[in-house]
Amino acid sequence: MSRHFISECKWSKEADRGINSDKIIIQKVTDNVYQHITYFQSQTFGRVACNGTIVFNKNEAVVFDTPVDDSTSLILINWVWDSLSCKVTAVIPTHFHEDCLGGLAAFHKKGIPSYASNQTIKFEKAKNYQIPQNGFDNLLELKVGGKNVKAEFNGEGHTRDNIIGYFPSDKVMFGGCLIKEIETTKGNLEDANVVAWSETVTKLKRKYPDTKVVITGHGKTGNTVLLDYTIKLFTQTK
Repeated sequence: MSRHFISECKWSKEADRGINSDKIIIQKVTDNVYQHITYFQSQTFGRVACNGTIVFNKNEAVVFDTPVDDSTSLILINWVWDSLSCKVTAVIPTHFHEDCLGGLAAFHKKGIPSYASNQTIKFEKAKNYQIPQNGFDNLLELKVGGKNVKAEFNGEGHTRDNIIGYFPSDKVMFGGCLIKEIETTKGNLEDANVVAWSETVTKLKRKYPDTKVVITGHGKTGNTVLLDYTIKLFTQTK
């Protein structure tokens, strides 16, 4: 396949079908957003499906959370180029756990800059994980093909450093592990702040009332009902 950019990032018909394999799933969410799913082997929870997000416009794409390892990250990077005719211009891990940044080295080897909150970078250094190259405090705003995309810290929950991604033009929120799938349990609480969790998500709901799509860190994509469910789940903790 010839690798060349086209003026308006017009993706092929195959791109709408995404990828569906044992290692990685890439599926369309909106006209400018895809969800990627890879599988992490957890000692506690077994084989866990882990979500991330691809936001793209024109010739550029931003990835929130890497696939779980370098080989599947390389599949994703190549798919974005070949199927969307877009170059990945940034990758953003949403917190310091391995299921968010396990494939970060593959992005770095491709010359793709990485961004994370300064808190995330601090915690990753303590874990001896691959370190993101660029830090920010509470808010990072980037452009993807001229459109805004945000990475933002709104408070503690799943971890002390968890951030969300928001793409205003499509009204899509990548909530990551801060947001829970309907009827799921509280999950991994090893680094959680269960007291602050519901307050953090309530803040998100108020800040982004026009949100149409919410992508979780694990489980099915939905709408703001997922925010309500998460608020209720952790309000009961108090």
